[in-house]
Amino acid sequence: MWADDRLFETITELVMHHSPSGAEAEINQFLMQRFSALGVEVWSDRADNIIAKIPGKNADRAIAITAHKDEIGAIVKNIGDDGKVEVRKLGGAFPWVYGEGVVDLLGDNETISGILSFGSRHVSHESPQKAQQEETTVKWENAWIETKRTQEELEAAGIRPGTRMVIGKHRKQPIRLKDYIASYTLDNKASVAILLALAQHLKQPSVDVYLVASAKEEVGAIGALFFTQNQQLDALIALEICPLSEEYPVKDGENPVLLSQDAYGIYDEGLNGQLRQCAKQLNMSLQLTTLSGFGSDASIAMKFGHVGRAACLAFPTQNTHGYEIAHLGAIANCMILLKAFCETEFE
Repeated sequence: MWADDRLFETITELVMHHSPSGAEAEINQFLMQRFSALGVEVWSDRADNIIAKIPGKNADRAIAITAHKDEIGAIVKNIGDDGKVEVRKLGGAFPWVYGEGVVDLLGDNETISGILSFGSRHVSHESPQKAQQEETTVKWENAWIETKRTQEELEAAGIRPGTRMVIGKHRKQPIRLKDYIASYTLDNKASVAILLALAQHLKQPSVDVYLVASAKEEVGAIGALFFTQNQQLDALIALEICPLSEEYPVKDGENPVLLSQDAYGIYDEGLNGQLRQCAKQLNMSLQLTTLSGFGSDASIAMKFGHVGRAACLAFPTQNTHGYEIAHLGAIANCMILLKAFCETEFE
């Protein structure tokens, strides 16, 4: 239904639009244009969510499918006299995952590239960097961004405490590994690609369907909580990555994953049962798991009582919150399953 090449291209376009939590204007503009070009009703709400609506046969009921559009990164804490910029994590970002290299500071007036730096290697125990070689991992407190700009130049660019930092664009370009895509920020740009595919292919759902590219998920599912507080829903399904790790019974490949529980609580058994039944009718294998150290728009919204029924559908991913690798077939199968689910009589 959706060729792997086209899926790869769409995810690449999304990845190359910066969207650190709370500074998502670049991806917002792109999504508004793409949804509009597909001929669906689309708007932005006060929480910075981008929402597309697909009218259903029964307008008295509604479900939402969310995929967060924000990415992890860092936030500026301080700018030194020498133009070195100190940052702290924004979401689950670790400096050693990015490594030394180009990062982008999204100033109010200009984007400034700098080098995430950890210090020299040819040092003795007299230098604090020695401990990073032998004793402990690099923490944000030990790293800095070298810009070679003066404080005045950074101020003119609009670099200030609160400015967002993300991995540099030339380092974000996805690559293809046979049937896999490898890239930073597949969490959750690949899921947003699924929303775009649903907007293109889903024509007559059984009930109204809201496709929500949610804001600020990585810092507390803020966008999804706002949307679900203000929109009555019969169910919410979050699209996510699923970490590949020996502790979980999840295999790499093209089979999607359905979560039963995460760190915020259990998912709805009835809704999960409907998704499993749809997968069975499609002759599609679904993997089942519980996750720790994980949360989604769906589990957080259900925990706070905003929705009564929630589920999380995911695709297996290596190196989560790092340079992620996922099977394009698993991403496409998530879309195929959700399309079938939305077109089935909703219970």
